Amino acid sequence: MRFFNTAGPVNCEDHYCLPPLERFDLAEMEMLLVQKKYFVLHAPRQTGKTSSMLALMEHLNREGQYKAVYCNVEAAQAARENVEQAMNDIVRELGAMARIYLKDKFLEEQRDQFLAPGGYGTAIAMSLRAWAEKCDKPLVVMFDEVDSLVGDTLISFLRQIRSGYNQRPASFPQSIILCGIRDVRDYRIHASSEKEIITGGSAFNIKAESLRMGDFIKPEVYTLLEQHTLDTEQKFTSEAKACIWHLTRGQPWLVNALAYETCFRIKEGRDRSRAIDKDMVDRAKDNLIARRDTHLDQLADKLQEERVRRVISPMLQGRDLNVRLDDIQYVEDLGLIRRTKQGPVIANPIYAEVIPRELTVSEQMNLEARYDQAWYVQENGRLDVDKLLSAFQEFFREHSEIWLERFQYKEAGPQLLMQAFLQRVVNSGGRIEREYGLGKMRTDLLLLWPLEQAPEGRPPWTRWQGTVQKIVIELKILYKSLDRTIDEGLKQTHAYMDRCGTSDGHLVVFDRRSDVSWDEKIFQEKKRFEGREIRVWGM
Repeated sequence: MRFFNTAGPVNCEDHYCLPPLERFDLAEMEMLLVQKKYFVLHAPRQTGKTSSMLALMEHLNREGQYKAVYCNVEAAQAARENVEQAMNDIVRELGAMARIYLKDKFLEEQRDQFLAPGGYGTAIAMSLRAWAEKCDKPLVVMFDEVDSLVGDTLISFLRQIRSGYNQRPASFPQSIILCGIRDVRDYRIHASSEKEIITGGSAFNIKAESLRMGDFIKPEVYTLLEQHTLDTEQKFTSEAKACIWHLTRGQPWLVNALAYETCFRIKEGRDRSRAIDKDMVDRAKDNLIARRDTHLDQLADKLQEERVRRVISPMLQGRDLNVRLDDIQYVEDLGLIRRTKQGPVIANPIYAEVIPRELTVSEQMNLEARYDQAWYVQENGRLDVDKLLSAFQEFFREHSEIWLERFQYKEAGPQLLMQAFLQRVVNSGGRIEREYGLGKMRTDLLLLWPLEQAPEGRPPWTRWQGTVQKIVIELKILYKSLDRTIDEGLKQTHAYMDRCGTSDGHLVVFDRRSDVSWDEKIFQEKKRFEGREIRVWGM
């Protein structure tokens, strides 16, 4: 029985999969090989690049024009800047891969002469040179996870590959493909031996092209899901397919993880006589986020990088980006953002929810002991939003200066703190949907609160769409005058209420001016805009 794969390379016999060679332009790749080019293939983690490289290796060896081998250098990461150990690890791995994939034992049998003491600075170059001279066909070598190497180890690796470029193909590989998350131009290598930062572009200035593997497009997502239907006769409803596309925007790991959760882990989904519906997909999304599965957990590490913070922080605030293009490209290469006609946006709705939750994990835990969800639920089951926001208003006045100082993303601190507060209150009861409007100076929150009891294990908001309380909360930072900020915010809040189909709207204005007292900042008032009442909260 095939299944949706979320760990390691895809095997089309075991997994539902798209043909790996169709993930990139094979004709372009073959042209680069014919032209003896050295180039880069990069993509965010868990998007299928390893599967595609293995498929390309098999294709080239089957065609017979080249001898192609794939080698993952990640084993050398543990050596850090011990160049000798790292080079030895890579040469050993390369020899093992040549034996496994090509039945060629030359590198393993001759390995000791390449690893002679003192020769580790040329070990890879010597290995590749001797192997190319022995081979009866041009060599194509694919090195994966190159950007897992660091410091002098990475510099030595890149320079050894560069050193043999002029001897190709008779005495060096005809083509070398470097694979990783980032483009080589984004390598910022801290070289202890040279006491300076070396850029990847200077250490590997023979790169001809940088090819990037993208996410699945919508028809590819649907094709992948339909493979399960063909194998099992279990259908996905049109709403479920659309929901998977909406939540993931085609990110391959997320697509497979949602589909696996719905079809193989959720009890109802394992019943092949039942169609996979939107309820199951929504539940699967919540399960993935709650478990902090490895892929999502890795987002936390990426968010700590300063180059990432410079891009993500203004996006969380709804401010215009004022950063170098290199930083935007870097964060896009990591898969955290995507470009649209309206500008960069968070890559997909799941990331949009995970990012603020990851940035406020400790705050949510600290708030857990302070606020009980039951305090804000009325007897009729509705959430008392006025009481909820009044409580946050009081908390923000008393504790914001101390709490905001803890944030690495200080500029987005007010928005993040409020989301942490709301997340604590709605956990296990409701849901928050988030939108970040680049350049619109606002953050849009839609709080969904169920009004009927659901069967055990079923999130109520996904089952009874008609009995969900919808609350729009618009967050704005005061940058202009208070009156102008409120006028602009009312218009934006009204538009968001209209789009969400609710009459319950709240505008929260964070006044960060240091020369204004808290008595002036804290207020509540009701406003009317085009026939709708909107509650305005000053903080």
